[in-house]
Amino acid sequence: MYLVTILGNLFIILAVTSDPHLHTPMYFFLSNLSLADIGLVSTTVPKMIVNIQTHSRVISYEGCLTQMSIFLLFGCMDGTLLTAMAYDRFVAICHPLHYMAIMSPRLCCLLVLVSFFVSLLESQLHNWIALQLTCFKDVEVSNFFCHPSQLLKLACCDTFTNNIIMYTAGAVFGFLPISGIFLSYCKILSSVLRVLSSGGMNKAFSTCGSHLVVVCLFYITGIDVYLSSAISQPSRKFAVASVMYTVLTPMLNPFIYSLRNKDIKRAMRRSLSKMFYT
Repeated sequence: MYLVTILGNLFIILAVTSDPHLHTPMYFFLSNLSLADIGLVSTTVPKMIVNIQTHSRVISYEGCLTQMSIFLLFGCMDGTLLTAMAYDRFVAICHPLHYMAIMSPRLCCLLVLVSFFVSLLESQLHNWIALQLTCFKDVEVSNFFCHPSQLLKLACCDTFTNNIIMYTAGAVFGFLPISGIFLSYCKILSSVLRVLSSGGMNKAFSTCGSHLVVVCLFYITGIDVYLSSAISQPSRKFAVASVMYTVLTPMLNPFIYSLRNKDIKRAMRRSLSKMFYT
């Protein structure tokens, strides 16, 4: 699964960068999403593979904090980039005549940079909360990677204030991207419903279909993990849900976008033919 995820997302990046026809805002965001997915899955899965092969499940305190910080960085970037892609689809469908003027290269780069710095802020905030913990009643993390909510559950001191800060930050950094996606698709839906042509409606929905599938996969499993960690003790269900949005979703993204997108498939065929016949 790890190799499929890495190769699939690398092919997306290769196709977008090598084909001039894909040098558009939508595919620019898609290539950055693939890069974030590679980072997200590479933060947790290699360590898990090593643990399985060596029959050792040990991670240092510094390694745990580093893994958590990088994981939150790329996880948050996934959410913010999906929001940028939703905005891109909103402009493309609701303001097609002004699309290139609005979605300029400068704005696209700015959105990616904002996505990175917002994600960095969230990851460092969670890291700061974890660093406030001075002692632990247990040293066993009930998951295959270091999750901030589980580190708080291991602390022997009162973590009520830390929990409030952590879940408030998670709600803010999660609610804003979801709100942006929801608002964009409300505008898209209202615009599409005014179109009398069934062909125009089909084109609009096919354009947004892949993005909606990825959004649902990522956010439903991610929200389930955060709510489960807040209201109950870690369980097998918690670990399975974590696998869904940290491993399975990044693996499925290239398939969802490539199988439903003729431009991506065409660019991939060109890239593969150049690799094998040059």
